[in-house]
Amino acid sequence: MKITSKITALTLLTLIALGCSTKRNNLNDEWKPLFNGKNLQNWTPKIYSYETGDNFGETFRVSDGVIQVNYDQYGGDFKNRFGHLYYDTPYSNYHLKLEYRFIGDLYPGAPSYTLRNSGIMFHSQDPKTMPVNQDWPISVEMQFLGGLSDGKPRPTGNMCSPGTHIFLNDSLFTTHCVNSTSKTYDGDQWVKAELIVMGDSIIKHIIEGDTVLTYSKPHIGGDVVNNYDPRVKIDGKALKQGFIGLQSEGQPVEFKNIYIKDLSKRK
Repeated sequence: MKITSKITALTLLTLIALGCSTKRNNLNDEWKPLFNGKNLQNWTPKIYSYETGDNFGETFRVSDGVIQVNYDQYGGDFKNRFGHLYYDTPYSNYHLKLEYRFIGDLYPGAPSYTLRNSGIMFHSQDPKTMPVNQDWPISVEMQFLGGLSDGKPRPTGNMCSPGTHIFLNDSLFTTHCVNSTSKTYDGDQWVKAELIVMGDSIIKHIIEGDTVLTYSKPHIGGDVVNNYDPRVKIDGKALKQGFIGLQSEGQPVEFKNIYIKDLSKRK
């Protein structure tokens, strides 16, 4: 009887352990890598004044397992060649995570406000719908800013809204950008960023594990986007889904460990 009880207990513990392991594996399986660490497969560039798909000057490239944004092949003035690298699949409800860091110096001629400035565009229009000379995609941005090592606060994980509006604290917010409550990150350290997007409902920005900004109801509206196709910019239209893009606006930056969890499939 004692031996049988021992066997039963061991069997039960084994089953529990297997169940926990399976549960952990299933949770891990929910995270999908968007970047394979080798090349830009499934990513499409759109740079101002160039056709969609034209990666002028290899602005976006893979180096040592990271996506690097660089301008060493530009030559001459920056010429407002703002760009974005879009993942080819649109998403609606999801949890995105990645790491970023600023490297090098601002490219000569790039606007001063782009110093140690980059971000993730989300709920973006399809880059194929952008005319050659459209400067920014109609989208919402999780803005990344690096500290200037001057002792002054410069939060990251902010919100900017080219061609869009949001609701902040349940009120319509039409100013282009709003700062988060994050700390300042100087130098070339890697910073972990996460974005939780629930369609046209709640959106959360997370930096190094802390929720630093929450808002809701993203929709098309406002300006800060030029030379767009008017058939795409339908003011008042709720943004329920869209494309995800990594930003290029004159400051070299690197991105790695880009993963997404599709929340629309969860019960």
